[in-house]
Amino acid sequence: MLKEKVLTREEIDAAIERLAARLNADLVGRDAVFVCILKGAVYFFTALTARLKESVVIDFIQVSSYGATTESSGTVILVKDLTVDISDKDVFVVEDIVDTGLTLADVIALLHARHPRSVRVVTLLSKPARRRKDVPLDFVGIEIPDRFVVGFGLDFAEHFRNLPEIWEYLPDQGV
Repeated sequence: MLKEKVLTREEIDAAIERLAARLNADLVGRDAVFVCILKGAVYFFTALTARLKESVVIDFIQVSSYGATTESSGTVILVKDLTVDISDKDVFVVEDIVDTGLTLADVIALLHARHPRSVRVVTLLSKPARRRKDVPLDFVGIEIPDRFVVGFGLDFAEHFRNLPEIWEYLPDQGV
């Protein structure tokens, strides 16, 4: 059940504008690859990269750790791997939300093994109250409290990704 709207589309867009402005200043002269963590980050990734002024390479990686629950299993499964070579590139990992940090830590380790020049993290949402693994967050859009949220790419059991806003979701009421 959707309980309460946490972020409006206007608030989301404003956060993306702020992030894009910071990234545009940072990207000058870089050989950058933007990596979208599927599926959740795709809405954010598209809105963000459309605002970048420098040419960047984009690619996608998909991992799974949630299934149909609101708790990360702590086990990350690689579902779809990158298709571009990231060695000696500046990699920007684009994530929808950083919660426990467990999934992101595994993704960062996987990318570092491919010898990029750098790996930086861009996330729309950060939920520090749930952090179990310290991960570097270089660009954070909005910090949110410990609530399970859906919409704008975020889901519960693959539902609600298409909502234009971000809502708190109460899973005990069903989809």
